[in-house]
Amino acid sequence: MANQYLKYCTKEEALEFLMSLHLCQNLRTLYAVSNHIEKHYEYMEISKNGKTRCLNMPDSLLKYIQRNILNHVLYGMHISSYAKAYCKKVDILENAKPHVRKPMILKLDIKDFFGSITFYMVKENVFREEYFPESISILLTILCTYKGVLPQGAPTSPMISNIILREFDEIIGTWCKNKNIIYTRYSDDMTFSGTFDKNEILNFVKRELSLLGFQLNFKKMNLLFPSDRQTVTGIVVNEKTNTTREYRKNIRKEIYYCKKYGIENHLNFIHIDIEKRDYLNSLKGKILFVLHVDQKNLEFKNYLRWIEKVEK
Repeated sequence: MANQYLKYCTKEEALEFLMSLHLCQNLRTLYAVSNHIEKHYEYMEISKNGKTRCLNMPDSLLKYIQRNILNHVLYGMHISSYAKAYCKKVDILENAKPHVRKPMILKLDIKDFFGSITFYMVKENVFREEYFPESISILLTILCTYKGVLPQGAPTSPMISNIILREFDEIIGTWCKNKNIIYTRYSDDMTFSGTFDKNEILNFVKRELSLLGFQLNFKKMNLLFPSDRQTVTGIVVNEKTNTTREYRKNIRKEIYYCKKYGIENHLNFIHIDIEKRDYLNSLKGKILFVLHVDQKNLEFKNYLRWIEKVEK
């Protein structure tokens, strides 16, 4: 049942409520930003794994406001346990672990994920009238959307997407549990593992997504068997969680050349303009990631000891 006090509160009470959220020191600034939201975004294109991602990045002021919305408002909202992205103390490893040693793995992708989450969806499902006065609900929605949808690049967008899909995750998760299928979702990547009829999953997920205004990206659908390299969010899960062979091989090569020729000579040879300390920090991060995924890897424990020794 809606909170009738919030629904019919006065302008003064709404402003007091807004101040209690601690989004910005000056409410005039907050409203000024919301009135000209388009001026506070910068369009950017970045390349990742050979693909181009289009981002709308908020400026420092809007990012500050959005981070306060994230910390003071969104983190207090419930999301499904099936959602494994953008959650505190949860990472891609937690998304991969449930799918280890499974006979079948089906990976599905939601098409234009953030771009399909509209202003109306955010207002009605996130900043709901049960918790926010109408005027504040509209204001918060304006501050978290751009051109009518969730912007890729805003710190609030990932958590909002989890809140929007909370009920969807529970419906899919319960359906899968009844059929002994494991389900997790990492942002727009859905993973199903076990023994199942692929078309049955496709039809059910497609129908539930369509009810929310989403579509499946069939180009990214992937069905994997134990004879394949089964990866979930980049982590191999055939026998245990592990990084890919190529990832570990590249680290071995870097360690080998650093030991044989010296770190400075190696950096000069590969023409990378980076400080030795920064390079070692980067290499150490890669090694730590391998050990995070596979804690018993003795080879990479030795690499870590070597890095820590040369850092001194």
